[in-house]
Amino acid sequence: MNIPNEYISKTEDIADKIIRKGKNILPIVARLCLIATFFEDGLRMWFQWNEQREYMDMSWGCGKFLATVFVLINLFGQLGGCGMVIARFKVDIAVGVLFFIVVLQTIAYSILWDLQFLLRNLALIGALLLVLAESRVEGRSLFAGVPSLGDNKPKNWMQLAGRVLLAFMFITLIRFELSFLQILQDILGSILMVLVTIGYKTKLSALILVALLTILNLYHNAWWTIPAYKPLRDFLKYDFFQTLSVIGGLLMIVSLGPGGVSMDEHKKEW
Repeated sequence: MNIPNEYISKTEDIADKIIRKGKNILPIVARLCLIATFFEDGLRMWFQWNEQREYMDMSWGCGKFLATVFVLINLFGQLGGCGMVIARFKVDIAVGVLFFIVVLQTIAYSILWDLQFLLRNLALIGALLLVLAESRVEGRSLFAGVPSLGDNKPKNWMQLAGRVLLAFMFITLIRFELSFLQILQDILGSILMVLVTIGYKTKLSALILVALLTILNLYHNAWWTIPAYKPLRDFLKYDFFQTLSVIGGLLMIVSLGPGGVSMDEHKKEW
């Protein structure tokens, strides 16, 4: 039993060194990754203006006016929200706007009836909650001499909810295929997903998940290899940037830690 424990301790030390060296840029990278899907979708509303309006009009029979309003809300809501998150300006409002966009698209594109898309959108909401939690940490730390942690219960519960919702992304990656690599991926991903959810060895588990999800994203969603005229390109592009946003959420966990409602936090009291 000492060998596995020693191996885990060494791995944690390496992860801590990486986190300490990147502590200044980690939150920035996390934000950039997290807004990726909103930024890409906002640009798509601009470049595919007519196609998006026609799709909404045909799907819902709502008329050109309401279809145009839908596209405008998505265009300005997403690009504006992304700018506010990056600039750290009124982050709570920005997260609220982006949350509204996720819910609106879930209904408008009938994602409620597609389990895989629904779980991915829930994971995206989890990532947004972690951005909101980070902004609360920053807000508390502005007052000199006042600790940013402690009794900040809303922040702790937001971090818990964010961790739980992020785990849904990995449920969509589980495939029941009889191949060694797929079985290994399912087992490893499931274990790490549970560890992040309960907040045990959280930073290390989240960092490994970032590496795993990045590799899988580049392999499965390589949209740049598909010709522009094929519809598959848009589907893969959507999945790629949505997965990138979940990676941003995991990086936020690496940066912030698990929060007060976690096994890591309670271990300090034992």
